[in-house]
Amino acid sequence: MTSLADGDWHRLHPASPLLRGGIFVFALLGFVIANLRERFVDLVFGIPRESGDPLDAIYEGGAVGWALLIVAGVLLVIIVAFSLSWRMHTFRVTDESVEVRSGILFRSHRQARLDRIQGVNIVRPLIPRLFGAAKLEVSVAGQDANVQLAYLGSALADGLRRDILRLASGARQPRAAVPGPIDPGQLLPAPETDPPGVGQPGDLVAPAGNRRHALNDYASARVGEFLAPELDPDAAPPESVVRIPVLRLIGSIVFSGFTVFVLVGIGAIITSVIVGGSEWLLIAIFPGLIASVGYYVSRFTKSLRYSIAGTPDGVRVGFGLLTTSNETLPPGRIHAIGVTQPLAWRPFGWWQISINKAGHSTNDGAAGQAATTVLPVGSLTDVGKVLELILPGFAIDEQRALVIRGLTSRGGNDGFANAPRRAAWLRPFSWRRTGYTVTAGAALLRRGVLSRELVLVPLARLQSVGIDQGPVRRRLRLASARLHTVTGPVSASLGVIDVDEAVRMFEAISAGAVASADSDTSHHWSLVPAVTATVAPAPGSTAAPAAATEVTS
Repeated sequence: MTSLADGDWHRLHPASPLLRGGIFVFALLGFVIANLRERFVDLVFGIPRESGDPLDAIYEGGAVGWALLIVAGVLLVIIVAFSLSWRMHTFRVTDESVEVRSGILFRSHRQARLDRIQGVNIVRPLIPRLFGAAKLEVSVAGQDANVQLAYLGSALADGLRRDILRLASGARQPRAAVPGPIDPGQLLPAPETDPPGVGQPGDLVAPAGNRRHALNDYASARVGEFLAPELDPDAAPPESVVRIPVLRLIGSIVFSGFTVFVLVGIGAIITSVIVGGSEWLLIAIFPGLIASVGYYVSRFTKSLRYSIAGTPDGVRVGFGLLTTSNETLPPGRIHAIGVTQPLAWRPFGWWQISINKAGHSTNDGAAGQAATTVLPVGSLTDVGKVLELILPGFAIDEQRALVIRGLTSRGGNDGFANAPRRAAWLRPFSWRRTGYTVTAGAALLRRGVLSRELVLVPLARLQSVGIDQGPVRRRLRLASARLHTVTGPVSASLGVIDVDEAVRMFEAISAGAVASADSDTSHHWSLVPAVTATVAPAPGSTAAPAAATEVTS
């Protein structure tokens, strides 16, 4: 373990207060610099200033000294507040939990249990990357239970993530400690020996050449972080399992529901101006259309450099160009998988994969979508590769063929128990594709004809299964079924199914869920020699104790 996971309390990066709330300081400095620039131009070129300038009023009233004193006092208060905030914000990682203490007047103590961790996400926003800092977020099961460490040194955040995942896997034997203490606030890990040309600690003043050498090293490190791949070469394969071509990414954004909204807005403008002559509607809608350009640019940049790969501690998903994010999903934290294909994507053969998990990151996922989107857009082959990572049992050819039929088949005798013909009274278009099957420790639900969808639920993660029948379905001898999982974008339900088939489904899935839960050991994946991130099923979290606690005083 690194010295950050030794059970002692540590502080964050010294620039953390500035990075978290220093935008106001930057705005104040920008205002002062802009005014000084104008005054410099006035002084050099003799351009008269307009009356009513507040700085002129202060100067003419002889209150320059008081103004400078007030500015100095405000800056001093800000510096003292930032310093106290940094000193009072500490964290520690033990064998059982991650704890964070913060607050000056009102103290807060948050604790996240390691056995309830649903994912560990490292986000590197653009400005903190200039300081060599990153935000580490531990996602745990529960409402508003996540724990954030904002900010740590970028390299130290990667090391701490490995330590947290190792402890969460059930391993308790520490690795060899890193020689010497590591300060979490340093910009770069301290080298074991001084590099050539750098002054010794006892030197009072470093030579100018050494200072230039250190500055060049710092600049090279920042450039290296900007160009480095999102996947950690020490923890993940060097190549992503799936790559999203730029043209496919652009096409998926253009052929989306938001584009329909934009086209409707453009049509309304044309109609109002040309036909009705209502220019006021143009004024109301046009700014929104301009903002939509920013939406497209944001989705595009957030999807660049997308990567997904298996690691010994789970599936690693990364993305982002300027602000990067990569999250590790430990084995067994995925409760449901939804593979969908909107109608506009069908000619291109594109699909999207979303998941349900007990904890959710507070940061957006790939393409600016929810953090539960693990594949923004991909081909049928890409879908198979991702499912092999998060549900490795489907690497078998027969199961892979079953998934393909669940995605593309129009119904019939294809391995699924489908809804009967009389279900057309309630589902006139999609009754042929409404069906289910159970295989390899997972239940597969298929539905939808305009927007195709296949839902996969690991039986070990299933919370309950229910079937119900209203008066109309009772008349048609139909029922509806639902597999209950944690809340998320994936809904594991069937609107219509034969009533006798619903009973068989209830019994088969109930028995399979009990058997899968009894044999599941992936919550302590490091204790099972054969289990890795690419072969482990996902553990449940519904019967575990509270994920996180917070005490405020």
